[in-house]
Amino acid sequence: QVQLVESGGGLVQAGGSLRLSCAVSRSIFSINSMGWYREAPGKQRELVITWTNSGVTNYADSVQGRFSISRDNVKNTVYLQMNSLKPEDTAVYYCYANQERNKVLYGYWGQGTQVTVSS
Repeated sequence: QVQLVESGGGLVQAGGSLRLSCAVSRSIFSINSMGWYREAPGKQRELVITWTNSGVTNYADSVQGRFSISRDNVKNTVYLQMNSLKPEDTAVYYCYANQERNKVLYGYWGQGTQVTVSS
């Protein structure tokens, strides 16, 4: 079982920055891949950014060049740095992790953190 706890959301003006954190209850090295998704009102949950332990990172086109993902292996925490925020980035942001155990892939979600970007 993996537990994910997001934090760092809030209200920011357009053009500003926020850094979201996702605390992982297990060693990040035990995680196969992690990512951030977001869900805006009336829209489906969409991928923002993902990375794998093999070093592959994927970005949604809408955040390319503005958002980045990093991790602290000691704190078992993954970060989403969001710069040049736009009103359309307003959403609930969710941390997601995949962990393989006994050849079965398990997926875990955090509870979400609200990001609101004002114009």
